[in-house]
Amino acid sequence: MTAQDPNLTFADANAPSIPLTLLTAEAYDAWRLAQDPAARGWAEANGFKAGLGQVLVFPDENGAPDAALGGVGSARDRARGRFALAAVAQNLPDGTYQIESGLPGDAADLEAECLGWLLTGYTFSRYKDQSAKQVRLVAPEDVDADRVEAIAAGEALTRDLINTPANDMGPEALETAVRDLSQLFGASCAVVTADALLDQNFPMIHAVGRAADQAPRLIDMRWGDTGPKLTLVGKGVCFDTGGLNLKPGASMGLMKKDMGGAATVLGLARMIMALELPLQLRVLIPAVENSVSAGAFRPGDILTSRKGLTVEINNTDAEGRLVLADALALACEEPSDLVISMATLTGAARVAVGPDLSPFYSDDDTADALVAGGRAAHDPLWRLPFWDPYESMIEPGIADLDNAPKGGFAGSITAALFLRRFVNEDTRYAHFDIYGWQPEAKPARSKGGVGMGARAILAALPEMLEL
Repeated sequence: MTAQDPNLTFADANAPSIPLTLLTAEAYDAWRLAQDPAARGWAEANGFKAGLGQVLVFPDENGAPDAALGGVGSARDRARGRFALAAVAQNLPDGTYQIESGLPGDAADLEAECLGWLLTGYTFSRYKDQSAKQVRLVAPEDVDADRVEAIAAGEALTRDLINTPANDMGPEALETAVRDLSQLFGASCAVVTADALLDQNFPMIHAVGRAADQAPRLIDMRWGDTGPKLTLVGKGVCFDTGGLNLKPGASMGLMKKDMGGAATVLGLARMIMALELPLQLRVLIPAVENSVSAGAFRPGDILTSRKGLTVEINNTDAEGRLVLADALALACEEPSDLVISMATLTGAARVAVGPDLSPFYSDDDTADALVAGGRAAHDPLWRLPFWDPYESMIEPGIADLDNAPKGGFAGSITAALFLRRFVNEDTRYAHFDIYGWQPEAKPARSKGGVGMGARAILAALPEMLEL
């Protein structure tokens, strides 16, 4: 864990800066008519009409940037996308900029837009030089710069963890990442590894991970000693072959991201700790590789979970819910005001809502707070139901639970119902079934690993936990 990347921070407010005026497409004509002939002619000659992401630079007598315009498009453009300011930032020449006027929206929008600017500076350079553009922003007066920088650092951590391939981000490396984060913020970290998982009653984590060269483990980080208790549980399947139900090669290509739930809760944890929120945080990560060897768990096996519920294995590729189940059972062995699980759990969720939206499950009050938080943070969520009539689909008859119901219907819902069986009925619980990957580059979101839902949760925590 290193110091924050300067590309993900605001520029010094006293540094020389280039004034940046933002224009909506609707306001462009009024601006044009108010200009002198030289400025009007320059805009027209360059085809500037304030489209989303359009940039117009006014040079000084030496040809250096003296001022700039940025187009944030029409209301329809902004409704169809996110991070209009990031769309401008990625097209500006290198330099330090200060927004003079024109960004639409309220204070929450301004914070999210400034975060988008910072995230244009994210690069993943571990294996190849990916130097970012040096486009810096002076924080607007109404923006809490420390908060935005903390969120950017948490998101960057999530992206780095997901983007790192499994040969360098197996269970051991994931444990190291948690220990580094713990040390940075003065948290504690305990780990149960290998056969000690059996001795301490984590049988399903052990079963899923025992075939791999790197031993499975349960990572337990704690921070804070006053305030409400928040427990985050993240799926840490560092690579998923599918086990004996082997995935086709095309389906295995992105499986380095199958620890995206763990990466996202760690990014969220970093935000919470950096912002010193007045709560008690616990992060649980079952870290495994779902591999193939003579010791792999098999279709047809029946496993007894930490909670005592038996689970029939009808597909070894539905392993994420198994490791999460043991971790959730542990989480509920002590009181918590809110438990949240995050996982790249089902292809059904991706098919249902695509890569932009984070599907989640919760009670009504929690859902309302989360959706509002997602809207404020430009981190959109979509609620799916804990649909009780489908409970029978996860009951195979020979055991208490089926890890992979036949028929293919409601795959994300049945997975969420499976996990809910391991949470105490009186525990407030939300589950996120995220994708964790940006298929193509968009403003503020480079292609590759991406955090989903963390900023929405962060924005909703004051209401959910009465902070």
